[in-house]
Amino acid sequence: MAEILGYAVLADQLGLDVFALGEHHSADFLTSSPAVVLAAAGAWTTAIRLTSATTLLGVADPVRVYEDFASLDLISRGRAETIVGRSAFVEPFALFGYDTADYDALFAEKLGLLLDIRAREEVTWTGRFRPPLTAAAVVPRAVQQPLPVWVGVGGSLESADRAGRLGLPMVLGYIGGGLGHLRPLVDHYRSAGERAGHPDAVKVAISTHFHAGADPAKARAVYPYYHEYLRPKRPGGRGFVVGPDAFEAGTGRHGAIMVGSAGEITDKLLDAAKALGLDRIFAQVDWGGLPPGLVEESIARYATEIAPVLRSA
Repeated sequence: MAEILGYAVLADQLGLDVFALGEHHSADFLTSSPAVVLAAAGAWTTAIRLTSATTLLGVADPVRVYEDFASLDLISRGRAETIVGRSAFVEPFALFGYDTADYDALFAEKLGLLLDIRAREEVTWTGRFRPPLTAAAVVPRAVQQPLPVWVGVGGSLESADRAGRLGLPMVLGYIGGGLGHLRPLVDHYRSAGERAGHPDAVKVAISTHFHAGADPAKARAVYPYYHEYLRPKRPGGRGFVVGPDAFEAGTGRHGAIMVGSAGEITDKLLDAAKALGLDRIFAQVDWGGLPPGLVEESIARYATEIAPVLRSA
């Protein structure tokens, strides 16, 4: 936990724009409550924006989600955001007493309620998955009006369409394949946003596995950690094995794995920004048990060598 908070402070000191923490509910990950950890980071930082990546809204109470991130917004003096998603893992559904058969219906209903809460302090609402609300006051209120809410999208056209129709910015996971398979999602999203009257509200971000090394060889020497990060941790468990050849291919100019020298990664991210019209690029820097020193060096290279080129472009 100290390492995570240290990364937030370092990113803030180096002038990066956003620090994000995922929400997970298994022994493979540490942060089950991003808002709590981000609040600690908010007290130690001054400028960087703080967001979940993602909040598992389908298994959460939207009232509590708003209260938590409004509190974070107050602590950080207007730097909070949340990225909401449906969850790529099944464990949270059993843990919080929900049926995976309701996977999309849960998310759609709770997203609607969260946006209602964001829009007004007193909420009257009825739905399927939680008790109704009648002139219920949801406090505290965020500093930012409205509190920024992004939608995390895996690969579903329906999810991209929903984000566009609601005028919410979208974050796409880019951890495999090439840019070509993301372009239809982005086009669909923007078209939906324009049809719904939100042409200026649509924004696109990607989130990608990242490590910027001192040179190409030293960067790719982290392969054992990458293999460890993604491999199934138990028989029949979630994950996949990335062999050395697949890793090498993924780190090439047209692959999705952003592992390489600062120059190599800059070229690949410029390609992505041009192809997709990106507003943000989330670099997943801490994975597979990477030593803290390597993570810190990677953050520093992103901030000092890569981000300035992306901003100027």
